[in-house]
Amino acid sequence: MGAPGTNYLQREESFMYDREVRYKMEETMNEARIEYTEKGVMHLASRRCQLLGISPASAVLGILTQYKIPQEFCLDIPEARISNIGCVLTRTYGNNTVEVRFLRQVTEKEMHRIFVFSAHPNHRDHVMDVRSW
Repeated sequence: MGAPGTNYLQREESFMYDREVRYKMEETMNEARIEYTEKGVMHLASRRCQLLGISPASAVLGILTQYKIPQEFCLDIPEARISNIGCVLTRTYGNNTVEVRFLRQVTEKEMHRIFVFSAHPNHRDHVMDVRSW
């Protein structure tokens, strides 16, 4: 058996969190919305937020953290026509920002669409190819 105080779970590794490449977070400024259920599955709630940074695997959202934020929710970015990205809350910061992990990676095409509609000065040169919609 193993050493005292250890169990088999400490030897397990998760591909998503242990071996996954760390992506560079890029600053952006998009309007977004989180949707989640309250009181079991009886009530669907929605709150507006600001998408401040994004990578293919995670994001930083600006949202009032004085309210209860659920552990799991869906992220919508209406301007870029991206909906229902499953998210898990990883960190809550004191300056009204939260860090979330995506349940699926955001594609390169979706990232480009987010940057096209971003109000951040770094993404001024991104243009949309009409044929890609």
